[in-house]
Amino acid sequence: MKKLHLTFLNAEGKKHKLIPKVASTELSGETVETAMNQLAALNLFEKDNVALFQGVDSAKYVETIETPLFQK
Repeated sequence: MKKLHLTFLNAEGKKHKLIPKVASTELSGETVETAMNQLAALNLFEKDNVALFQGVDSAKYVETIETPLFQK
């Protein structure tokens, strides 16, 4: 299963990851970066008085491969 991992920078320059529950596995880098910039521009999220999602760092698909050992 492929999951989209979006990495943003908070107001302190630290990385903060967002992993959507549902995301297309065929998005282009340009499309993802545009959406991330739009989210960052909204300034909606804050935790412990630190603004989250202030800058775009990276995005990637992470694929999980399951290898069943047995099933009853």
